[in-house]
Amino acid sequence: MYLVHRLREAGYSVQGFDAAGDVGGTWYWNRYPGARCDIPSLLYSYSWSDKLRHNFRWSEKYATQPEILEYAQLVADTYDLRPFFRFSTRVESARYDEANCEWVVETDAAGTWRGKYLFLATGCLSVPNEPDFPGQDSFQGDSYQTSTWPHEGVDFSGKRVAVIGTGSSAIQSIPLIAEQAESVHVFQRTPNFSLPALNGPIPEEERQAFEAMYEDYRAALAAGEPGIEMLPEDWEPSDEELAEHVKILWNGGGLVSTVQIPRLTKDERINAAAAEFVRERIQDIVDDPDTARRLTPHGYPIATKRACVDTNYYQTYNLPHVHLVSLQEEPLVEITPQGVKTEAREYPVDAIVYALGFDAMTGALTRINPVGRNGLSLQDAWAEGPTSFLGTTVAGFPNLFTITGPFSPSVIQNVILSIEQHVDWIMEVLARAREAGSATIEITREAQQQWMDHAADEANQTLFPQAGSWYMGANIAGKPRVLMPYVGREYKQKLDANISEGFPGLVFS
Repeated sequence: MYLVHRLREAGYSVQGFDAAGDVGGTWYWNRYPGARCDIPSLLYSYSWSDKLRHNFRWSEKYATQPEILEYAQLVADTYDLRPFFRFSTRVESARYDEANCEWVVETDAAGTWRGKYLFLATGCLSVPNEPDFPGQDSFQGDSYQTSTWPHEGVDFSGKRVAVIGTGSSAIQSIPLIAEQAESVHVFQRTPNFSLPALNGPIPEEERQAFEAMYEDYRAALAAGEPGIEMLPEDWEPSDEELAEHVKILWNGGGLVSTVQIPRLTKDERINAAAAEFVRERIQDIVDDPDTARRLTPHGYPIATKRACVDTNYYQTYNLPHVHLVSLQEEPLVEITPQGVKTEAREYPVDAIVYALGFDAMTGALTRINPVGRNGLSLQDAWAEGPTSFLGTTVAGFPNLFTITGPFSPSVIQNVILSIEQHVDWIMEVLARAREAGSATIEITREAQQQWMDHAADEANQTLFPQAGSWYMGANIAGKPRVLMPYVGREYKQKLDANISEGFPGLVFS
């Protein structure tokens, strides 16, 4: 939406396509019980529009899906964006017409379109990881996916429910499903680190304090700083200081608190202290020692898988009708007509909720599978893993730009701000092309490789590769294992430097 707004302001003709029925992106589709943002609402907002800021009032610290969708709809209404989208329209293919320097886009409901530029703003978490269990089609009860939840909602009252998966959507939904269901069996492959949201209405004094410092916050963002209180990166705490500081993980700051621990994903000592603190909290909360043990994560550093933010997740396992099944101890064999069968026993249920996550960051891009120069498809270009320059464009694909693509910070930072950074950079690139009368914009393979080498160097200085996470593509069978988010520092400064230096690496022709 921000890109369409900026393109219109700059006088471009623009047409958007979305498979959804309205604006909202992931917040249009993900309507499972308890769906919330894991970034505080006041920060999960566009910084470019004072009109939006003054016309929308977040009600809770962590906004619910309906409220975030309402915000997205306000953006569309305020800037009259809906006429520039074809909704309920899926892009089936895109190919570059070299003779005419145009992209040809085929859709399922709106025919064929041509444009000079192609922008893929497909979202990092938009293609569900589909369930693929033996026997699942034989199940005689109701089946649901958290990522494609029925818009009319689901009533689990009096039902026996199985939840397969313990990622963010499961951790948010399980407590609410348990409020309705007769019984809940949670099938867990790998336990997650989850932090308490301590959610509630935003106190008026907190709202006013944020408003008072807002211009400083926006200036910090413009300079590429996080805009939140941080300790210096070279912080060297004693063991006692470290043990005290990691307690911020339990103060309700969610993912913000993880970035307020310097070098959390780089320094093993710091990470170990944080991980052990969370493990101890799980042991404190969960009454049954065996359940607590199964829920306690080991084997990977905290925050190298995206930490979850919850409301009463661990407390839910103290309810007598909620049961945890460890698939490490009793692997899942099949879905039967009556329920879920592991190597130990069969669990009869009336409904199954699949909470299996997404083909993250690249899934939507490779499904469109644009074809660039010389018939090169994106799937072929990425056969050994994705590549990009700054996460915004790919060698061999002229005039194609990605928003929050692989090897940008995207999901590692506040994705709303990632979107703004990419759109602002792209508009500078287009302005340069318009000024020069260029028909094509293309990144060189050399410049792309330099960025890829730099991103790999940054990744190798962290603990991220130690975890089999969706950051690494580990949740998708056959997907190359590579850390897809850029985890280096000063990314915004690098975008700004690329602009000020005249876009080195980009060829305008």
